[in-house]
Amino acid sequence: MFLNFLKNFSIKKNVKKSLSDTVPNHADRKIHTVGLLIDETHFIEKEALIKKITDRGIALNQVQIVVYREKKRKSDVYLYPTFTRKDIGWKGKNKNESVAAFIAQEFDMLISYYDTEKAPLLYVTNASIARFKVGFSTVDKRLNHFMIHSNVENYKVFTEELFKYLKILNKI
Repeated sequence: MFLNFLKNFSIKKNVKKSLSDTVPNHADRKIHTVGLLIDETHFIEKEALIKKITDRGIALNQVQIVVYREKKRKSDVYLYPTFTRKDIGWKGKNKNESVAAFIAQEFDMLISYYDTEKAPLLYVTNASIARFKVGFSTVDKRLNHFMIHSNVENYKVFTEELFKYLKILNKI
């Protein structure tokens, strides 16, 4: 328990240190590819969220998903690439191949669908090379380019607000 606390502290420290070096990216590019980072501990309606996103004009094959879980059993089969805290090392080194591929993928938009700060989620959001990052306003303001004030359970309001502002920003 104490080691998990120290590990989380170490990862958060590395993320916050790297946040001070970032330069905002305000590309005027249209959004075609979307990365979706979901915390499954608080939100289980992944398919409904994906449907809301694809109903707004984003092709399903252009949406890539990675899911964070508190615990992962080897006997369970998951629909989407899944990672846990154990997949992120003390210094923020990634041990999961699917997460490494997700981070290396250059998305037009990354949706960080979590509203509580957990070190592995902060790490993946920060390490992603997405051009435009969207998340909740309850998470560190330096991580995302655009933040929506909502809660995780209300995915309909989140997607409505997101696409309303994307249209205003001329991103879709």
